[in-house]
Amino acid sequence: MHLIYYGANSWLWDLDGYRVLIDPWLVDSLVFGNMTWLFKGDHATPVGSLPDNIDLILLSQGLPDHTHKPTLQRLDHHIPVVGSPNAAKTARSLGYTTVTAIAPGETYTSDRLEVKAFPGAPVGITPENGYVITARPQDTASEPTTLYYEPHGFPPSDIADRGPVDIVVSPIVNLELPVVGAIIQGHKTAIELAEALQPRLFFPTAAGGDITYSGVLDSVLSTVGDVDSFRKALSDHQLATDVVEPPPREPVHIQR
Repeated sequence: MHLIYYGANSWLWDLDGYRVLIDPWLVDSLVFGNMTWLFKGDHATPVGSLPDNIDLILLSQGLPDHTHKPTLQRLDHHIPVVGSPNAAKTARSLGYTTVTAIAPGETYTSDRLEVKAFPGAPVGITPENGYVITARPQDTASEPTTLYYEPHGFPPSDIADRGPVDIVVSPIVNLELPVVGAIIQGHKTAIELAEALQPRLFFPTAAGGDITYSGVLDSVLSTVGDVDSFRKALSDHQLATDVVEPPPREPVHIQR
């Protein structure tokens, strides 16, 4: 299996041939409400051709940095979509033909995948999602792979009951705004996740990739934490978890 990181919250997971596209932002700019003066993100180098042979699009939130309309408009609308209720609503409005909304506590199951939703970031009135994904290999004699994904660093209170998992994909830094505080709080919760879920591998998300940002929000946004401090925290807590910083758009191969 292998994982490809496109930056921000966008991933392609090839789980033994079952290809899942996560929160894809692959084309055009990232803008909230057409207010480029407020916040704008761009890939420093265009992604190029979109990934093909996608079996599932998985969306965690309905916000533009997770449910990016220009990208979804370019992808094949016959690809099945699973997402939070807000994300599913957007996918349906764009013409996707097979859309499944799952709220926290609900599960989506296919022949190769099980996706369990749990409460994620407290964005807006309707809770957004985090996920525990169980991928069953083609070789039925092999053990399944389990992944935890939540892109804002807001694990549920019963997170320890959802492990152990093989791989965690979650932020390791805080992104903070004056007065508002942390909108991403990985610096606070990443070590809690590692202790609770005991992953073999931890992939940072949300704040990485070959991306440039501009606008008023970016000028006042501050980052707390980094990979080195997280690795030290893992060592201090005597945890064997490896932190993997994937190069943008290059597959990271994972041995079972």
